[in-house]
Amino acid sequence: MSAGDAIRCTTCPRACTLRPGAVGACRARGNVDGRMIALSYGRVTSVAVDPIEKKPLARWMPGSTILSLGSYGCNLRCPWCQNHEISQVGEDGVDWKEMLPAEVAALAMRLHGQDPRMVGVAYTYNEPLVAWEFVHDCGVLVHERGLKNVLVSAGCVSSEVVAAVAPLIDAANIDLKSFRAETYRMLGGDLATVKATIELLAATSTCHLEVTTLIVPGVNDTREEMDDLAAWLASIDPGIALHVSRFHPSWRMRDRGPTPVIRVYELADAAREHLIHVYTGNC
Repeated sequence: MSAGDAIRCTTCPRACTLRPGAVGACRARGNVDGRMIALSYGRVTSVAVDPIEKKPLARWMPGSTILSLGSYGCNLRCPWCQNHEISQVGEDGVDWKEMLPAEVAALAMRLHGQDPRMVGVAYTYNEPLVAWEFVHDCGVLVHERGLKNVLVSAGCVSSEVVAAVAPLIDAANIDLKSFRAETYRMLGGDLATVKATIELLAATSTCHLEVTTLIVPGVNDTREEMDDLAAWLASIDPGIALHVSRFHPSWRMRDRGPTPVIRVYELADAAREHLIHVYTGNC
């Protein structure tokens, strides 16, 4: 293959075919001289120390905190995105600073020394797996220091990507946006791919898994859909924790009000018919 040839990205189901200099739909990967590169590698837009419950993780190391890092880019186009300022832009649309894996691990270790409740690094805020190589490389160094790795992702990436990072992930929360294939098509994603991610992480004995579903009025707020979603999760493991979260108007979906609180509670109760651990959020 010559440097002038188009190449296909295999990170996610979009499978963007890019000529040299072109950037994928995620705005974070591109063809550089005939090689598919994570352009956002080491480019950090957001840094914070968060309570682990904010990820959200309800049943893993409660009371701990985590160093949370975000970059830019996402391969989905959720019109309600709460982090659209960083997830729906490329390198020119946001301020970022370079922070390479050794610096990430060193910062985590320093923070852990100041407060042992700070247990590691979370890859979050935008879609971290569009630059999965950064997650992998940080994860190796974080583990070498005896600290933990947390992944917060929509999970719409290839099984090869998940397999590459799963052994390094101690806890994950996957955003299962809907249990309808047509909804995922609207978002630019693929339900089967996300289900495969959840199954692979659930089968990784070293990874604690939780799932979040944001209840968006008129999109995924029916009892039937929640029954299907929760029953499927229970078929994998009824102990998987599900967070049923309330939508608030944001970005391109300000044309409707927040999800009625009573609806969130009703759908959480429906999920409890299948799952042992169900939590409500944003209520």
